Amino acid sequence: MKLRGFTLVELMVAVAIISIVASIAIPQYSNYVRRSDRADAIVPMARIMEAQERYYADNVTYATDLKDLGYSTTTLTTEQERYVISAQACGSAPLTQCVELVATAQDTQALDGNLIMDSRGKKERKLGGSTYKWN
Repeated sequence: MKLRGFTLVELMVAVAIISIVASIAIPQYSNYVRRSDRADAIVPMARIMEAQERYYADNVTYATDLKDLGYSTTTLTTEQERYVISAQACGSAPLTQCVELVATAQDTQALDGNLIMDSRGKKERKLGGSTYKWN
């Protein structure tokens, strides 16, 4: 009578192969999810910037308080609560020339950095001391 089955060595080889594949795939998947979750901030930032341009057309200045644009709070927490969006003057430029929207990443999304959009068309992602383009 011949017994059929897997040996311990065969099982250990299979476990090792699965472990190697998982150690590569899981971090890549996590990065992909974080990148795709940027849409949670990009869409509302575009809407806020449109409201800023309408506000500028009427008042010849931009607003740092989102309440001035019709929102219920001074900052906006995105729908999935991955970002908090606020408005501020661009660097050394006055509000009559430029406004900058900053989406501050929350919780695990913080590993992807903060998103910045300004009225001059700049779109950046800041992570630590480094600055990257949106992609």
